[in-house]
This record gives sequence, C-alpha cells and structure tokens, in this order.
Amino acid sequence: MFLGLWLVLMPSVKVADLAVGLVAVALATFCSLRLLPPKAGHLRFTALLGFIPHFLWQSVVAGVDVARRAMSPRMPLRPGFVVYPVGFRPGLARNEFTSITSLMPGSVPVGDSEDNVVYHCLDIGEPVVEQMAAEERLLRKALVAGEGHD
Repeated sequence: MFLGLWLVLMPSVKVADLAVGLVAVALATFCSLRLLPPKAGHLRFTALLGFIPHFLWQSVVAGVDVARRAMSPRMPLRPGFVVYPVGFRPGLARNEFTSITSLMPGSVPVGDSEDNVVYHCLDIGEPVVEQMAAEERLLRKALVAGEGHD
C-alpha cells in the first residue's frame, strides 16, 4: 500500500524515483510494524458484507433524522448524555465501534472510560442504549475474536 501511495504521488516514474520510493516504502513499513504491531484476529468478510448495507442505511436514516429535527418548527429535541457500557476494550475494535455509532441518528460519542462510552444525544428519550447494543452485536459478528477485538 505504501508503494501504491508513492507511485500515485510521483508525477513521473523514473528509475531513480522508484529506487528512492522502495527505500521509503521499506522504512515506512518498518516504522508501521514497530509502532502498531499486528494483533490476533481478523474480519469475517461475509459478515462484513452483510454489515455494509446496514451501515449505509443507518447513515441515510441519521441524515434524514437530523434534517427533520432541524427543519421542524417545534424542534423535537431533548439533548443530553447517555452512558453505554461497551463490550470492546479500548483499542481498534472500540474505535471502529464508536466511528460506526457516530453515524446513528442524533448521537455522537464524546468520551469514554475503560468500560463505557459517553454519547451526546439530540433526544435522550430515544432507545439509544438498545440501538448501541444492536450495533455492537452486528460489529462483533463481523470481527473474529482476537487480542484486539475482545
């Protein structure tokens, strides 16, 4: 991937440029592996493919919901914070989870601790915790348990 990025950034590919690029790619790969070593676990691609339409639909629903609330003359809002007891440990899997849930209608993650994620919600009367639990179950199905995804 680093070599592909290098080739895209180069206006023309000459032998000297390619040699410099190969050295840069080797150094970038070395640094990447040292700074963030690979973890155990992997994706279940069939579950991930099933998750993609759900994710896209949730993105559309979120946009329509926020637009509806913004355009409504009575602005049906009851903003506040909700604490969700997340099952993912801090790390990549939790980051994936919070990125996905940030697209849910009217909620955005604003903080976390070892065991919880705090969300700011446009309407705390909505079943936010239940929605987060459903999202976590779907994401967990797409991830194969490993050190970074428990």
